[in-house]
Amino acid sequence: MRKHQSAITDEEIKQLPRKEFDGEIFLIDTINKLEQAMPMLDGVDILGFDTETRPSFKKGKNYEVSLLQLATADQAFLFRLNYLGLPQAVRDILEDERILKIGLALRDDVSGLQRLGDFEPAGFIDLQDMANEHSVPHNGLKKLAGKFLKYRISKSRSKRLSNWEAENLGPKQVRYAATDAWVCYKLYQVMKDL
Repeated sequence: MRKHQSAITDEEIKQLPRKEFDGEIFLIDTINKLEQAMPMLDGVDILGFDTETRPSFKKGKNYEVSLLQLATADQAFLFRLNYLGLPQAVRDILEDERILKIGLALRDDVSGLQRLGDFEPAGFIDLQDMANEHSVPHNGLKKLAGKFLKYRISKSRSKRLSNWEAENLGPKQVRYAATDAWVCYKLYQVMKDL
């Protein structure tokens, strides 16, 4: 396995072209929308994975996972768990070892989902572990995207810390959430062959 010793700097990232997910996004906040979306995931064997949680600005106050994002190369599925809970159809994906779920720093995401519903996680691959295998010193999503995909993604504080439980998610929030899961998918496609 080839090692990648050099880090990418913030200055180098700023020089890269900006990219965001431009495929089809399904915002799933009802059981009806869930039932329509699930057949589209049949036969998928690799999914980018991420979650979003409403930020807490008070000590001791924590929120449950609000959004689960799963993405393929050209589709993103955003499950509004604050409306749906953790449906059995979603748990089935999270437990299926044949479906690879690719994410970054997965432990907290998975444990947050397990607070919503009991499931036995299988098929999860952490990009942080893959980055460590390649001796990449900075392994946040923004740095990994710059290093391996050669583009810059938005990790703006205002989007990261927005209210993921809001009644309506804005277009920028939705695109941001879809991009995070999609970049995980894209990173895996590149990093698995190194």
